[in-house]
Amino acid sequence: MSTINQPTAPSRLAVPELLVGIGLLACAGAVAWQTLAIPVSPLYSKVGPTVFPYLTMVGLMVLALLLILAAFRGGWQPEEEKETPTDWRAMGFVVIGLLANLLLIRPLGFTAASVIMFVLVCYGFGSRHTLRDALTGLVLALAAYFGFARALGVNIGAGFIENQLNTVIDAIAGAFGA
Repeated sequence: MSTINQPTAPSRLAVPELLVGIGLLACAGAVAWQTLAIPVSPLYSKVGPTVFPYLTMVGLMVLALLLILAAFRGGWQPEEEKETPTDWRAMGFVVIGLLANLLLIRPLGFTAASVIMFVLVCYGFGSRHTLRDALTGLVLALAAYFGFARALGVNIGAGFIENQLNTVIDAIAGAFGA
């Protein structure tokens, strides 16, 4: 039997997807609001400090509008994925990991807080290899920290680990006359 002339079911509004699009649109509005607060010197002729934030805002707006359009067309998930229940326990571990990072970054430093977050998020995604996850998180966190601190000169939260490693690196660099 042919399905060419059969009417298609009307697409329903995908509310969760619509909320994601609206949230992204709100983020674009926040970027615009904060970018307007950046002081711009008349010394900048073409590319000033607001160019990249405005580009980010435009990208967020385009993505938000595309997501909202997709939500009005029924969403971007296939029907079988829409019927899959949400794993709230896994979502809880991810949220706890993000909150742990937020709360621990000041007292423990970037590296320790990031390792804890990485382990919790990995556990939320189904990994049961805590030691491997901690070591991977440590390598990534140290690379990010020293990339920002040494290469860019931006302090993103030095703690005990970072201070000890900075002391060792400075001692080694001093020994070699660098």
